[in-house]
Amino acid sequence: MASRQERREELDRKAQQGDTVVPGGTGGKSLEAQEHLAEGTTKEESGGERAEREGIDIDESKFTNKA
Repeated sequence: MASRQERREELDRKAQQGDTVVPGGTGGKSLEAQEHLAEGTTKEESGGERAEREGIDIDESKFTNKA
């Protein structure tokens, strides 16, 4: 049976060939990239909603229009 490292190397090779090896990782050019893509936010949640959920403060003064 293949070790965990060997399995990851095999999946990484497949990802580099363009295969999706992680559900939700479409477009990633490596196993690690696909894992990060799969962990990303969904289109159903805005950045502000995610920040609120994760307790991240947003300095809105950077985003106000100064007329």
